[in-house]
Amino acid sequence: MTPNDHTARFWSAKPAEDRLVCELCPRFCALGPDQRGMCFVRKRQGQRIVLDTWGRSSGFCIDPIEKKPLNHFLPGTAVLSFGTAGCNLACKFCQNHDISKSRETDRLSQEASADMIANAARNAGAASVALTYNDPVIFHEYAVEVALAARARGVKSVAVTAGYITPEPRAEFFAAMDAANIDLKGFSKQFYRKLTGAHLAPVLETIEYAVRETDCWVELTTLLIPGQNDSDAEIIALAEWVLDRLGPEVPVHFSAFHPAYRMLDLPRTPHETLLRARARAMEVGLRHVYVGNVHDKAAQSSYCTGCGEMVIGRDWYALSDWHLTEDGHCTRCGTRFHGVISGPPGDWGRKRQPVRIVAGPPPKPA
Repeated sequence: MTPNDHTARFWSAKPAEDRLVCELCPRFCALGPDQRGMCFVRKRQGQRIVLDTWGRSSGFCIDPIEKKPLNHFLPGTAVLSFGTAGCNLACKFCQNHDISKSRETDRLSQEASADMIANAARNAGAASVALTYNDPVIFHEYAVEVALAARARGVKSVAVTAGYITPEPRAEFFAAMDAANIDLKGFSKQFYRKLTGAHLAPVLETIEYAVRETDCWVELTTLLIPGQNDSDAEIIALAEWVLDRLGPEVPVHFSAFHPAYRMLDLPRTPHETLLRARARAMEVGLRHVYVGNVHDKAAQSSYCTGCGEMVIGRDWYALSDWHLTEDGHCTRCGTRFHGVISGPPGDWGRKRQPVRIVAGPPPKPA
């Protein structure tokens, strides 16, 4: 089967209008003959919608899991990361716009089946596979197939997503994932409408569903953009929603913006803004709040909610201190650390290693 032959799911026909409606995300793109959806990768072909990036990637790298960012999921371990092209949001500040905004599927030079990716991750010693760089919900069928192939080999799956997806595919997607970092890009309807071309409510629904209704480990990230979503009022509202709807233990990351794509006229996020946001969220009652895209060991490390001592020292993507038992309890006071801890920490560090995916022998039965 070639990529262009892979029929997509989650769509319906409107024969009277000669339209096929994609029902994967809240955009509900109604496609005429040969039209593509907003995401670009789901395309009408005759009387069906196809996913024409199935089995193709913009590249594979082994990264630290902390880069996703995930601070409470198998710390220190390696993750095999990959993405495709396209996106179903239109973020003016996109930090990966060369991939997510790409309209050239020919740039997807590496072809790999789900089995090939899962085997490559296992053979490289990666604890997980990350579907990242662009949003994996738009290549849903491929993403889920990769995640299930990885699970069959004892490899975890991680999604880095904006969570813009409808309920039926959402349930299938998060059932296949072991962890997710969900981008909560701001906390106002206006911000989402003006700067992402999307809506806030479906994202909040996805986050709440993933945290409360699934076994998927979830962390949240908000990129703080000067003058756009970094006010005290918006940070406090965000933190209060997380506390009320998700609970105090869900990790939240505030990351620094750098000028990109269509927002080149704004300055980088000051370090002080990140620390202020962290302080406000913790004053509300959130227990695990981090800063990203900067060096700050104190604000990137993890602390015991019992005794308050550092349990995981972290500087950017590298671990230093470690004071947890193999099942995730503080070695000083015995309080359970909220996260997915399995054995000692990994030692991958901060390096990034490109990987070439090649076909190999079929896996041995588990």
